[in-house]
Amino acid sequence: MELAGQVLAWFSDPTHWQGADGIPVRVLEHLEASGLAVFVAALLALPVGLVVGHTGRGAFLVSSVANLGRALPSFALLLMLIPIAVDVQLDFSTWPILGAMVLLAIPPMITNAYAGMRAVERELVEAARGMGMSAVQVLVGVELPLALPVLLTGVRLAAVQVVATYTLGAVAGGGGLGRYIYDGFARQDTPRMLAGAALVALLAIATDAAFGVLAHATAPRGLAQPLPGRARQPAADQAG
Repeated sequence: MELAGQVLAWFSDPTHWQGADGIPVRVLEHLEASGLAVFVAALLALPVGLVVGHTGRGAFLVSSVANLGRALPSFALLLMLIPIAVDVQLDFSTWPILGAMVLLAIPPMITNAYAGMRAVERELVEAARGMGMSAVQVLVGVELPLALPVLLTGVRLAAVQVVATYTLGAVAGGGGLGRYIYDGFARQDTPRMLAGAALVALLAIATDAAFGVLAHATAPRGLAQPLPGRARQPAADQAG
């Protein structure tokens, strides 16, 4: 109870809501960096997942990427990318963590994009082709809208993982909410460290809820799912 009171006192301190190290600034830094990582990962992963799901070719690639993404720890990726950034004279407090987060976000996106496309009924695709629709029209007008809920689930998973894991950037001198955790540990300031962890958890929950609302709003009529509940990642064998 005493520790909980110390954490509440930390939050109630006005100095922690002001300046470059204030909560609003750190939250904004966290959101900006996480959003950039998810955006870059989406640009790389979604087209591949959609094309492979549409053609049915290259499923082994999707499965391999998904399995590799689960096997590589983000902290190890960060440590591997730091010396590379230094060698090519990039900002090692920004680029290594961005690269690590992009690699973290790619597997769930590419897997769900593929799974969503493959889940579309083939009869609908053949009927669209029989009506004279081109391959691009079938992809954009039939398959993509029906695959969208599963695709967004992959983006939702990736976004939550990135928001929760971006705290590692503080190890390389980056900003965001990880600064509270890292600095609190370094200073043996437990309330600061726990407050940072609580903020990250709340931000991850808010991110999950926001994508849940988006998925519900964009689901085709008749396919909308209830808002409660966490997003689920397809099993690896779905991409195999």
